[in-house]
Order: sequence, then structure tokens, then C-alpha cells
Amino acid sequence: MPAAFVSFKSRWGAAVCAQTQQSRDPTSWLTEWAPEPCDVYWPNLPIPYVSLAIRRLIMAVAFFFLTFFFMIPIASVQALASIEGLEKVAPFLKPIIDMQFIKSVIQGILPGLALKLFLIFLPAILMIMAKFEGFISKSSLERRAATRYYLFNLVNVFLGSIVAGSALEQLNTFIKQSANEIPRTIGVAVPLRATFFITYIMVDGWAGIAGEILMLKPLIIYHLKNFFLVKTEKDREAAMDPGSLGFNTGEPQIQLYFLLGLVYAAVTPALLPFIVIFFGLAYVVFRHQIINVYNQEYESAAAFWPDVHGRIIIALLISQVALIGLLTSKKAAQSTPFLIALVVLTIWFYTFCKARYEPAFVRYPLQEAMMKDTLERAREPNLNLKPYLQNAYIHPVFKEEDEEDEFDFKSENESVLVPTKRQSRRSTPAPSRISGASSPSLPPEVVPQHPERAS
Repeated sequence: MPAAFVSFKSRWGAAVCAQTQQSRDPTSWLTEWAPEPCDVYWPNLPIPYVSLAIRRLIMAVAFFFLTFFFMIPIASVQALASIEGLEKVAPFLKPIIDMQFIKSVIQGILPGLALKLFLIFLPAILMIMAKFEGFISKSSLERRAATRYYLFNLVNVFLGSIVAGSALEQLNTFIKQSANEIPRTIGVAVPLRATFFITYIMVDGWAGIAGEILMLKPLIIYHLKNFFLVKTEKDREAAMDPGSLGFNTGEPQIQLYFLLGLVYAAVTPALLPFIVIFFGLAYVVFRHQIINVYNQEYESAAAFWPDVHGRIIIALLISQVALIGLLTSKKAAQSTPFLIALVVLTIWFYTFCKARYEPAFVRYPLQEAMMKDTLERAREPNLNLKPYLQNAYIHPVFKEEDEEDEFDFKSENESVLVPTKRQSRRSTPAPSRISGASSPSLPPEVVPQHPERAS
């Protein structure tokens, strides 16, 4: 393989090696922090380093066409899901459509339901694209899929829905007008789509939270496995496994609702109660699921937070642009310079936070490494991690089932877990739904270093 895992006797040595250039030729020996053992996505390790750039370029182009060409069927179906569209395509249904109940269902539920049906297979497509790009950890796969899922929702669900009409009309609206008219167009169109987004929040958000607490899909899968495949008690435990929380789908959806809340807070405040109810239900349900239901699959060391912070800033900027357009359409153009200053200050705040605080999420301070090494040598002078490290990064194919429970390290200063009634069925993370392999978690005392693939 063009890759290897290297373990160190101290955190300080690992940090120095992972965060410095190893040779005069910057392409001959590349190093980066390794994911923990249960976070490694083994099928991507053999990919040569040179091919990674080509793969990611191909996927960037593919995602661009997927995003903008997906707008055509979504907009077409949404147009058909309206009363005017149905009467135009099927005039013989006019007597039925004119019934008050049927008209309410078509206006309230059908457009949001049609959009939701189109987005069912999108997370699986984006995860396949992330795997093709060659990321070596499951957490990085989910981060890339989450980023693209959010961009897709931003373009197709938000921007693609605020301008009424078909896909070609949407494109003509933005292409034929000047750049200074775009905020005005958005400011006029955003309030008009408040009703659609209210129904979308109820269909996708509220119903999604209800589906999360019911967990109908794992329940059905369990009964099918229990009926056809389960032969032993171990098979039954495997069939009952709920898996882990899908950050690649849940996090972008929550960020989309946060975007809707910021945009409509100043434009159409009537939408805010629906957003508040969604976040209240989401907090209660996801807190329960994370503590009592899902198995923790990996630790990413808060690697998601820089992406989340960036999307919050994007939502804030879109909200400010929409407010500028709305005030311009209301003959309040004299307030525009103040709002432009607000946009500039928001961008400056983001660049400041990115330069000042983002290194804390991607680099390990040498001072902290030295302090922890010193404390560890003082508290546990006889600690020997070599037996664990010999098997930690062995491919799961070469591991025996009993090896996973052979070593159980636990530091004295480990943070206290939330007590629950649910007893864990295993001492190691559940098998990944991405790689299908299970391996023991890396103890907090050691962070190995991973030389990146070199051609």
C-alpha cells in the first residue's frame, strides 16, 4: 500500500511529525493525523496520492451538474403539484380539485411531499461520490457528504423554490438581469414562498422528527432479519443494532431550517413558530436517541464544527441580502448602506474566526502534548501500550473476533458518561454501516500519525 500508520511513544513526537514537512521534496513523504482505528475507511487506503486530485476534480464537476440539472425535475414536479398545474395537465380532474379538502391538501402538502420524494436517494448518491474521492476516514466521508448535501439544499430547496415558475424561468430570471437586481428579486420572492416553506417544515421537519423517534425503518429491518436470518442469540443482537446517527443527512437538514429561520425572521416572522417547534422537538428527540439508542461509531475531535460555523455565516449573509432586497422593494433604499456595512462586518467576523480559532480544530498544540505526556509519565509510569498498538491498525479481515475485547484502556481523568438505563451490548463501537467492519476505539493516551499516500 502507498500508506502506513506510525505510532509514537509520546504525543509531542506525534504532533511534531504530523504537523511538519518531512523532506525537502514536498511530494515524496506526506504526513497527516490518522483517524482512530474504528474511524478508518480501509478500502480507500490503497489509492495513490496523485489520483486523489483527479478523482476530486471529477466529483466536483459531477456534483455541479447534479445540483443544477436536478433543479429541472424538482421544479417541474412542483409546478405540476400546484392547482394550476394539475388543471392544465389533467382538466378532467377539475371537479375533484375544486373540492375544498382536496384543494387544501394540494396547496399545503403536495409540493413539499414531491420535493421530499426527490431527495430520498440524494444522501446515498453523495456518499458514493465521497467514497470515490478517496477519503480515508468515515468521519471525513460524512463531512464531505454533509457539505454537499447542504449546498444542494441551498440551491435546489431554498433558492430553487423562492422564485416561482419552472426551472427555465428561474434560470432566465437570474441570467438576464444585472447583478444589483438580484437582491431585489430575492427580497420580493422570499416572502411569497413563506407558505410553501411552512408546509415543507411540517412535512419534512416535524414528520422527520416523528419518524426519528419511531424508527420504523430499523424496526421493519429487524423483524425481517429476525424472521429469515436470525439463528442464534448473537444474530438477534446484530439484527437489533440501531446503527449510528447519520451526520451526513441530519446536520445539513438542521442547518437548512436554521437558514429558513434567519431569513424569515425579518421578512415573514409568521414562519418562526414552526421553526421554534421543530428545534424544540429536535433537541428532545436527538438528545434521547444519542444517549439511549444509537451506538457511537467514531470520534472526530469536533471536526464538524468549522463547517457548521461557516454554514451559519452563509445563512446570516443570505438573510442580510434578502433584507436588503425587501427594503429596496419597499422604497426604503436609504437604509441599504447600513445593511451593506453589516454584510461587510459579517464577512470580516468570519475571516477573523477562521484565522484565529480554526487552527485549534486541525492542529494539536505542542504545549498541550508536552503537558499530557508529563502527567501521564507521573501518574502511570508503567503504562505499556505496545500490545494494543500492535493490533489497533490491522485490517479487520486479519483480526479475530475475540481480539476486539482483549484490551480495555480507561484513563483516570476520562469524562463521565451520561448514565442511562440502556446497557451496552458491546464494549467496542458497532460495525460501520459504511465499511462493515468493527475495531476497538483508540484510547485517549495515544494519537497515532498517518503518513498520507505518496506516489
